[in-house]
Amino acid sequence: MALTPEDVVNKRFQPTKFREGYDQDEVDDFLDEVVVELRRLNQENDELKQRLAAADSRVAELQRSGSSAPAEAAAAPAPVPAPVGAPTPANAPTTAMPVAAPAAVDETQSTNNLLQLARRLHEEHVAEGKAKRDELIADGHATAARLVAEAETKQKEQLAVLDKQRIALENKIDELRNFERDYRAKLKSYIEGQLRDLDASGSSAPANSGAAPVAAQNGSAPSYQGFGA
Repeated sequence: MALTPEDVVNKRFQPTKFREGYDQDEVDDFLDEVVVELRRLNQENDELKQRLAAADSRVAELQRSGSSAPAEAAAAPAPVPAPVGAPTPANAPTTAMPVAAPAAVDETQSTNNLLQLARRLHEEHVAEGKAKRDELIADGHATAARLVAEAETKQKEQLAVLDKQRIALENKIDELRNFERDYRAKLKSYIEGQLRDLDASGSSAPANSGAAPVAAQNGSAPSYQGFGA
């Protein structure tokens, strides 16, 4: 399927997740230049087609006029030669000898040469336009592929950075969970030890009742200064 300027204008690319890559305005300007060039080539092609059609009409007209001229020359009566020594009447009309008209043949030949030249120029312009079109299309595809590749590379790099950050956050969360578990276990052990001390002090002799609070006051809670959030 041939590429038209409308195809370039209406072309829409799939947007990427990230906007890194070439400047979108520069890509649009390049596509505008492609559209202008394609329209110029199409207009030049149409003009050459019109010139070729006019040359064909001219050649057909000259061929018709050239074919009718020999028929008229053949239909004209041939002059009768006078006898030798016969006097020529004074009022006798002089018959002109038919003269060959090479001008029509030359004009037909020049028209054929012009037609061949026009066709050759048309074919050259068409081939040049097709080559230019293919080159522009190839450049457009290469640019689009490069943009997509660079966008995918940027996306992979950013995904790798985000994945590293996710792994670091997961490790931090695991450390906090381990700290919480250890803290709960030590706090539970400390509370159970305090409860056992209270039970032991309640069942001891009354004489030791004054020493129990002192022992409780001298007891210390477990230290958790080594742990941090």
